[in-house]
Amino acid sequence: MATPIKEWSKLEVRAVVRFLFSKGRQPSEIHKQIAETYNEGAMSRSRVYQWCTWFGEGRTSLGDEPKSVRPKTSTNEENTTRVDELIRCDRKMKIREIALKLKIPKSTVHEIVHDTLGKRKVSARWVPKMLTEDHKLQRVEISQRLLQRCQQDNGDEDTTHIGVGPGGDLRANNNLFDNLINGDET
Repeated sequence: MATPIKEWSKLEVRAVVRFLFSKGRQPSEIHKQIAETYNEGAMSRSRVYQWCTWFGEGRTSLGDEPKSVRPKTSTNEENTTRVDELIRCDRKMKIREIALKLKIPKSTVHEIVHDTLGKRKVSARWVPKMLTEDHKLQRVEISQRLLQRCQQDNGDEDTTHIGVGPGGDLRANNNLFDNLINGDET
């Protein structure tokens, strides 16, 4: 018995299948010879049968058929730009509406909006997920103005007494905190 060949290519094994098939050998016999010569992992029994069928139908090429040129996904630069423009025009637009207008799948629009553009729906509007540096600076400025206003209303420069007391009540002597609304983005 011959020693198995350790290094081989798919094309080499396919050529052997073609040669033996043209000699009139049965697919089961071809698989047995390939398993003995190349090893069990060279080509499965079903693959040998498939290649014998193709050679029987007149195929002569040993290479793989060319793949389709269709893109795997419609998430591309053009669609991302179009989705972003639609959202900028109407921030209340739904994913379903965007998908219908652009004629692309809802799942693709969802991926573009959430993953690529980094937006989420807040109070029926699309907004960026992360705060920009400008937004952070605006929050700091507003907080400083509120502290200044609180100091002016109290006539006191020390604001250490402003905050939540042991009973959960606000410790400020003005109505400023009564007029504030706090909560999340909505």
